[in-house]
Amino acid sequence: MGSSQTKDQTQTSHIAGRRFTVWKILKEMGIPDHLTCLLRNPYAGQEATVRTGHGTTDWFQIGKGGRQGCILSPCLFNLYAEYIMRNAGLEEAQTGIKIAGKNINNLRYADDTTLMAESEEDLNSLLMKVKEESEKVGLKLNIQKTKIMASSPITSWEIDGETVETVADFTFLGSKIPADGDCSHEIKRRLLLRRKVMTNLDSILKSRDIPLSTKVRLVNAMVFPAVMYGCETWTIKKAEYRRIDAFELWCWRRLFFFFFFWRRLLRVPWTARRSNQFTLKEMSPGCSLEGLMLKLKPQYFGHLMQRVDSFEKTLMLGKIEGRRRRGGHRMRWLNGITD
Repeated sequence: MGSSQTKDQTQTSHIAGRRFTVWKILKEMGIPDHLTCLLRNPYAGQEATVRTGHGTTDWFQIGKGGRQGCILSPCLFNLYAEYIMRNAGLEEAQTGIKIAGKNINNLRYADDTTLMAESEEDLNSLLMKVKEESEKVGLKLNIQKTKIMASSPITSWEIDGETVETVADFTFLGSKIPADGDCSHEIKRRLLLRRKVMTNLDSILKSRDIPLSTKVRLVNAMVFPAVMYGCETWTIKKAEYRRIDAFELWCWRRLFFFFFFWRRLLRVPWTARRSNQFTLKEMSPGCSLEGLMLKLKPQYFGHLMQRVDSFEKTLMLGKIEGRRRRGGHRMRWLNGITD
């Protein structure tokens, strides 16, 4: 049976409801009255004015919204979102994807919420429950930012007469997630973006006033970390590792080309027939890009295994009901650890 998921976002990224609703929610969530009073004080009597090209406007009262930059604003919004999910009854709902005996139907990070179900009808039920409870406390679902993705064909969706976009992939927390779960497209996209960054650094790499060691550190600080972002969750095959090695070699070649031809810089004649791996070690005595990725994955696995009872550990080690298709099977994430 195919699975469907929707990525929806509220209209604003902070407390969008009226503030008296926030204080009411805090009380219902069990926050003591004296703490609620302390939280209300910074918001009491807030006023603002807008500076324009013709002067400033009159002062006006601010009755809703969070304090931008305040460390309490994300916490208040998390309580706001948790209140909505509890009232929507997602914990008690039987719809969702069962992993290790647990029913999982939502994943949340800040104002991004991902709802998951095994059928189109179940997903529609979850989405409408969240939408109705959100509107009760002043939050509105942003249809333009809501996406539907399914592992099997799905019909067009409409919410209140507006069509919800059905996509084959979407970007979540900086990574592009496809319907088939294959990481190869994300790796290609990440390498292509970093190639553009490397090209934009040409003016710095060409400068004779900047030492070579500084340029190497610049590449290690600006290019490679962006490539490795989230690589702990990738299922990387041999073909992807070869592509990553080729990208790293291309970066070093481009860096050293502005001084001398990359082999002449190391004074390695073409008759020596030295491999690219030998040249990489000479240019970058530290760990290679592939080596760094191979280190991060077991570290991430070890951190999760140390936790007694965590959501991530359940997802990683749990099993889903059903059988895999006959024939050659795709590589799993845990295969990269055991191999």
